[in-house]
Amino acid sequence: MVTSTRAAVPSGTRWPESVAWALRLVLLPLVLLSAVTLGLGWLIIRPLHAEVAGEVAVNQDLAADRTPVLNTLTHYGSMLSDTPVIIVLTAVAALAFRLVFHRWRESVFIVLAVLSQNLVFLLATVFIQRPRPTVPHLDPAPPTSSFPSGHTSAAVGFYCGMALVLTLHTHRHTVLKVLWWVLGVAAPLIVGVSRLYRGMHHLTDVSWGLVLGFVCLAVAAHAVLGTPLLPGLTRGAPRSRSAAA
Repeated sequence: MVTSTRAAVPSGTRWPESVAWALRLVLLPLVLLSAVTLGLGWLIIRPLHAEVAGEVAVNQDLAADRTPVLNTLTHYGSMLSDTPVIIVLTAVAALAFRLVFHRWRESVFIVLAVLSQNLVFLLATVFIQRPRPTVPHLDPAPPTSSFPSGHTSAAVGFYCGMALVLTLHTHRHTVLKVLWWVLGVAAPLIVGVSRLYRGMHHLTDVSWGLVLGFVCLAVAAHAVLGTPLLPGLTRGAPRSRSAAA
């Protein structure tokens, strides 16, 4: 006889188990990601003196090719991931997921995907104060917060996170799945190119912003969508060692 999971987990032990799962599935990967991000940033601003070979030419070429039309297009492209925009979109998406799916699972996932990349980004900007490219800047911003690109990582966290949730709920429709991911991947690329064009980031800032966003997305997906993070958020709780067959 198999003891049910809920019966095997006393109510008093559910939160300790939840904390253990959060530490293992979320906190540990994010600590490792933060360490790698800080290490890479240190290499860039110390041994490499804030400039990686070829990056200056990329920013200078983009600045030299600026036009009024491209200035306008990249303005809106950058706005796709402005902080107020991402905050509002994430809040709306979390609320919509709760109302549509009648559970918190997808809502927690999208919030965690966006929040986790932002925490790593903020930590990096405090300790890795990389100067922005030496070209005219088209957007106002602090002078020493270039690495990594928070706009790019936030775009991955939100737009690709949305694509993943929508894919899971339309998995029988191939055309829709392709559409979600085309839109989800296009948004961070548009944001990244816009930030480069507008002189706000180096190529390595945008590149690591993409990596940072996708890693945080994978961590959130595994913790919340792939494996239950909190017993109350999913159909079942983490199996207790006391559960016996």
